[in-house]
Amino acid sequence: MLAEQRQNLILAMVNQRGSVSITEMQRKLKVSRETIRRDLMLLADRNALRKTHGGALSLERSEPEIALREITNAEAKRSIGRRAAALVPDGASVILASGSTVQAVADALLTRQGLIVFTNSLGVCRKLAGHNRNRVHVLGGELQATNGATLGRDTTSMLAHYFADFVFVGAGAISPSGWLMDYTREEGELHGMMLQSARTAVIVADHTKFNRYAPVRVENFDKVTHLVTDRRPDAPLAAALMALPLEILVQDQERLHHAEHRS
Repeated sequence: MLAEQRQNLILAMVNQRGSVSITEMQRKLKVSRETIRRDLMLLADRNALRKTHGGALSLERSEPEIALREITNAEAKRSIGRRAAALVPDGASVILASGSTVQAVADALLTRQGLIVFTNSLGVCRKLAGHNRNRVHVLGGELQATNGATLGRDTTSMLAHYFADFVFVGAGAISPSGWLMDYTREEGELHGMMLQSARTAVIVADHTKFNRYAPVRVENFDKVTHLVTDRRPDAPLAAALMALPLEILVQDQERLHHAEHRS
Protein backbone atom coordinates (compact mmCIF):
# COMPACT_ATOMS: atom_id res chain seq x y z
CA MET A 1 0.00 0.00 0.00
CA LEU A 2 1.33 3.43 -0.91
CA ALA A 3 1.95 5.92 1.88
CA GLU A 4 -0.62 8.32 0.49
CA GLN A 5 -3.30 5.61 0.42
CA ARG A 6 -2.47 4.58 3.98
CA GLN A 7 -2.64 8.17 5.22
CA ASN A 8 -6.00 8.68 3.51
CA LEU A 9 -7.31 5.55 5.25
CA ILE A 10 -6.01 6.80 8.60
CA LEU A 11 -7.71 10.16 8.11
CA ALA A 12 -10.98 8.49 7.11
CA MET A 13 -10.89 6.30 10.23
CA VAL A 14 -10.22 9.25 12.52
CA ASN A 15 -12.89 11.48 10.97
CA GLN A 16 -15.46 8.68 11.06
CA ARG A 17 -14.90 7.76 14.71
CA GLY A 18 -13.71 11.06 16.14
CA SER A 19 -10.63 9.46 17.68
CA VAL A 20 -8.57 6.34 17.03
CA SER A 21 -5.64 4.81 18.90
CA ILE A 22 -2.36 3.85 17.27
CA THR A 23 -3.01 0.25 18.28
CA GLU A 24 -6.31 0.23 16.36
CA MET A 25 -4.70 1.75 13.28
CA GLN A 26 -1.84 -0.74 13.43
CA ARG A 27 -4.29 -3.65 13.69
CA LYS A 28 -6.36 -2.37 10.78
CA LEU A 29 -3.52 -1.44 8.43
CA LYS A 30 -1.03 -4.16 9.46
CA VAL A 31 2.00 -1.86 9.62
CA SER A 32 4.42 -0.96 12.42
CA ARG A 33 3.67 1.56 15.17
CA GLU A 34 6.58 3.65 13.89
CA THR A 35 4.97 3.86 10.46
CA ILE A 36 1.66 4.94 12.00
CA ARG A 37 3.42 7.58 14.11
CA ARG A 38 5.19 8.99 11.05
CA ASP A 39 1.91 9.12 9.14
CA LEU A 40 0.20 10.89 12.04
CA MET A 41 2.99 13.46 12.27
CA LEU A 42 2.67 14.19 8.55
CA LEU A 43 -1.13 14.48 8.78
CA ALA A 44 -0.85 16.70 11.86
CA ASP A 45 1.66 18.94 10.09
CA ARG A 46 -0.92 19.38 7.32
CA ASN A 47 -3.59 20.23 9.93
CA ALA A 48 -5.60 17.23 8.76
CA LEU A 49 -5.95 15.83 12.30
CA ARG A 50 -4.67 16.35 15.82
CA LYS A 51 -2.00 13.94 17.06
CA THR A 52 -2.45 12.88 20.68
CA HIS A 53 -0.54 10.63 23.04
CA GLY A 54 -1.28 7.16 21.70
CA GLY A 55 -3.57 8.12 18.85
CA ALA A 56 -5.25 10.89 16.85
CA LEU A 57 -8.28 13.15 17.14
CA SER A 58 -10.45 14.43 14.32
CA LEU A 59 -10.50 18.15 13.65
CA GLU A 60 -13.85 17.79 11.92
CA ARG A 61 -15.69 16.68 15.01
CA SER A 62 -16.43 18.23 18.36
CA GLU A 63 -18.73 17.23 21.20
CA PRO A 64 -22.36 17.18 19.99
CA GLU A 65 -24.81 19.68 21.40
CA ILE A 66 -26.64 18.69 24.58
CA ALA A 67 -29.98 18.10 22.80
CA LEU A 68 -28.37 15.49 20.54
CA ARG A 69 -26.43 13.85 23.38
CA GLU A 70 -29.58 13.48 25.46
CA ILE A 71 -31.14 11.17 22.87
CA THR A 72 -27.94 9.20 22.16
CA ASN A 73 -27.77 5.91 24.08
CA ALA A 74 -30.56 7.34 26.22
CA GLU A 75 -31.67 4.15 27.99
CA ALA A 76 -28.13 3.34 29.08
CA LYS A 77 -27.72 6.87 30.42
CA ARG A 78 -30.96 6.58 32.39
CA SER A 79 -29.72 3.32 33.92
CA ILE A 80 -26.38 4.90 34.76
CA GLY A 81 -28.21 7.85 36.31
CA ARG A 82 -30.29 5.58 38.55
CA ARG A 83 -27.24 3.60 39.64
CA ALA A 84 -25.25 6.74 40.41
CA ALA A 85 -28.12 8.45 42.26
CA ALA A 86 -28.47 5.39 44.50
CA LEU A 87 -25.28 6.56 46.24
CA VAL A 88 -26.98 9.78 47.44
CA PRO A 89 -29.14 9.92 50.61
CA ASP A 90 -31.73 12.57 51.46
CA GLY A 91 -30.24 15.81 52.72
CA ALA A 92 -26.87 15.39 50.98
CA SER A 93 -24.95 18.17 49.28
CA VAL A 94 -24.24 17.46 45.62
CA ILE A 95 -22.20 19.08 42.84
CA LEU A 96 -23.62 18.30 39.39
CA ALA A 97 -21.77 19.14 36.19
CA SER A 98 -23.47 19.68 32.85
CA GLY A 99 -23.84 16.93 30.27
CA SER A 100 -26.45 14.40 29.20
CA THR A 101 -25.42 11.58 31.56
CA VAL A 102 -25.30 13.94 34.54
CA GLN A 103 -28.77 15.11 33.51
CA ALA A 104 -29.84 11.48 33.91
CA VAL A 105 -28.42 11.54 37.44
CA ALA A 106 -30.45 14.68 38.15
CA ASP A 107 -33.60 12.93 36.89
CA ALA A 108 -32.97 10.06 39.28
CA LEU A 109 -32.41 12.49 42.17
CA LEU A 110 -35.96 13.83 41.85
CA THR A 111 -37.07 11.38 44.54
CA ARG A 112 -34.58 12.76 47.10
CA GLN A 113 -35.55 15.24 49.78
CA GLY A 114 -33.71 18.34 50.94
CA LEU A 115 -30.66 18.25 48.67
CA ILE A 116 -28.17 21.11 48.55
CA VAL A 117 -27.13 21.33 44.89
CA PHE A 118 -24.29 23.24 43.23
CA THR A 119 -24.35 23.20 39.43
CA ASN A 120 -23.35 25.03 36.27
CA SER A 121 -26.18 23.35 34.32
CA LEU A 122 -29.42 25.17 33.58
CA GLY A 123 -31.04 21.80 32.91
CA VAL A 124 -30.19 20.58 36.40
CA CYS A 125 -31.57 23.81 37.85
CA ARG A 126 -34.86 23.35 36.03
CA LYS A 127 -35.17 19.77 37.27
CA LEU A 128 -34.23 20.17 40.93
CA ALA A 129 -34.91 23.79 41.96
CA GLY A 130 -38.13 24.28 43.95
CA HIS A 131 -38.59 20.52 44.31
CA ASN A 132 -38.69 18.47 47.55
CA ARG A 133 -37.17 21.29 49.63
CA ASN A 134 -33.98 21.35 47.55
CA ARG A 135 -31.66 24.35 47.68
CA VAL A 136 -29.95 24.97 44.33
CA HIS A 137 -26.90 27.21 43.85
CA VAL A 138 -26.11 28.19 40.26
CA LEU A 139 -22.39 28.59 39.53
CA GLY A 140 -22.19 31.91 37.69
CA GLY A 141 -20.24 32.55 34.51
CA GLU A 142 -20.67 32.93 30.78
CA LEU A 143 -23.61 30.92 29.46
CA GLN A 144 -22.74 28.45 26.71
CA ALA A 145 -26.06 28.27 24.91
CA THR A 146 -25.41 25.01 23.01
CA ASN A 147 -24.83 23.11 26.26
CA GLY A 148 -27.07 25.13 28.56
CA ALA A 149 -24.20 25.56 31.01
CA THR A 150 -22.03 28.29 32.51
CA LEU A 151 -18.26 28.15 32.09
CA GLY A 152 -15.21 30.32 32.63
CA ARG A 153 -13.29 32.02 35.40
CA ASP A 154 -16.38 33.24 37.25
CA THR A 155 -17.72 29.68 37.38
CA THR A 156 -14.54 28.20 38.84
CA SER A 157 -14.17 31.16 41.23
CA MET A 158 -17.63 30.54 42.68
CA LEU A 159 -17.07 26.78 42.91
CA ALA A 160 -13.94 27.40 45.01
CA HIS A 161 -16.17 28.49 47.90
CA TYR A 162 -17.97 25.14 48.18
CA PHE A 163 -17.32 21.54 49.19
CA ALA A 164 -19.97 18.81 48.92
CA ASP A 165 -20.72 15.24 49.93
CA PHE A 166 -20.90 14.08 46.28
CA VAL A 167 -19.89 15.30 42.84
CA PHE A 168 -21.06 13.85 39.52
CA VAL A 169 -19.12 14.63 36.35
CA GLY A 170 -19.48 13.18 32.86
CA ALA A 171 -16.63 12.17 30.57
CA GLY A 172 -15.84 13.62 27.19
CA ALA A 173 -13.63 10.58 26.70
CA ILE A 174 -11.62 8.02 28.66
CA SER A 175 -8.44 7.19 26.78
CA PRO A 176 -6.95 3.69 26.44
CA SER A 177 -4.27 4.72 28.94
CA GLY A 178 -6.92 5.68 31.51
CA TRP A 179 -6.97 9.45 31.11
CA LEU A 180 -10.15 11.42 31.69
CA MET A 181 -10.50 13.89 28.81
CA ASP A 182 -12.79 16.70 27.69
CA TYR A 183 -13.45 18.87 24.64
CA THR A 184 -12.65 22.39 25.86
CA ARG A 185 -10.15 23.81 28.28
CA GLU A 186 -12.90 25.61 30.21
CA GLU A 187 -14.85 22.38 30.76
CA GLY A 188 -11.69 20.47 31.60
CA GLU A 189 -10.62 22.99 34.23
CA LEU A 190 -14.07 23.17 35.81
CA HIS A 191 -14.53 19.40 35.89
CA GLY A 192 -11.06 18.86 37.35
CA MET A 193 -11.86 21.35 40.09
CA MET A 194 -15.21 19.72 40.75
CA LEU A 195 -13.56 16.33 41.27
CA GLN A 196 -11.55 17.66 44.20
CA SER A 197 -14.50 19.53 45.72
CA ALA A 198 -16.41 16.59 47.25
CA ARG A 199 -15.83 13.65 49.55
CA THR A 200 -17.25 11.19 47.01
CA ALA A 201 -16.33 11.91 43.39
CA VAL A 202 -18.24 10.02 40.70
CA ILE A 203 -17.66 9.83 36.95
CA VAL A 204 -20.72 8.79 34.92
CA ALA A 205 -19.96 7.58 31.39
CA ASP A 206 -21.51 5.12 28.98
CA HIS A 207 -19.27 2.67 27.14
CA THR A 208 -19.06 4.83 24.00
CA LYS A 209 -16.67 7.12 25.89
CA PHE A 210 -14.14 4.31 26.44
CA ASN A 211 -10.92 4.10 24.42
CA ARG A 212 -11.42 7.51 22.88
CA TYR A 213 -9.55 10.79 22.95
CA ALA A 214 -10.59 14.41 23.39
CA PRO A 215 -8.33 17.49 23.18
CA VAL A 216 -8.06 18.29 26.91
CA ARG A 217 -6.83 16.09 29.74
CA VAL A 218 -8.87 16.55 32.96
CA GLU A 219 -6.95 16.67 36.22
CA ASN A 220 -7.80 14.88 39.47
CA PHE A 221 -9.01 11.60 37.97
CA ASP A 222 -7.12 10.08 40.90
CA LYS A 223 -9.66 11.71 43.24
CA VAL A 224 -12.53 9.72 41.71
CA THR A 225 -14.09 7.11 43.99
CA HIS A 226 -16.60 5.60 41.52
CA LEU A 227 -16.96 5.16 37.77
CA VAL A 228 -20.57 4.31 36.88
CA THR A 229 -21.10 2.88 33.40
CA ASP A 230 -23.28 0.57 31.33
CA ARG A 231 -20.72 -1.97 30.16
CA ARG A 232 -17.47 -3.52 31.31
CA PRO A 233 -14.34 -1.78 29.99
CA ASP A 234 -12.22 -4.08 27.85
CA ALA A 235 -9.26 -5.78 29.51
CA PRO A 236 -6.55 -3.22 28.60
CA LEU A 237 -8.62 -0.25 29.76
CA ALA A 238 -9.72 -2.08 32.90
CA ALA A 239 -6.06 -2.75 33.67
CA ALA A 240 -5.24 0.95 33.23
CA LEU A 241 -8.11 1.93 35.54
CA MET A 242 -6.88 -0.52 38.17
CA ALA A 243 -4.10 1.97 38.88
CA LEU A 244 -6.71 4.41 40.20
CA PRO A 245 -8.38 4.20 43.62
CA LEU A 246 -11.87 3.85 42.21
CA GLU A 247 -14.68 1.32 42.10
CA ILE A 248 -16.30 0.57 38.75
CA LEU A 249 -20.06 0.09 38.98
CA VAL A 250 -22.02 -1.30 36.03
CA GLN A 251 -25.69 -0.35 35.74
CA ASP A 252 -26.78 -3.81 36.91
CA GLN A 253 -24.98 -3.00 40.19
CA GLU A 254 -22.20 -5.48 39.51
CA ARG A 255 -18.97 -4.42 41.19
CA LEU A 256 -15.94 -4.91 39.01
CA HIS A 257 -13.21 -3.94 41.40
CA HIS A 258 -12.42 -1.83 44.43
CA ALA A 259 -9.26 -0.34 45.80
CA GLU A 260 -9.54 -2.50 48.90
CA HIS A 261 -9.51 -5.66 46.78
CA ARG A 262 -6.17 -4.73 45.24
CA SER A 263 -4.33 -4.90 48.56
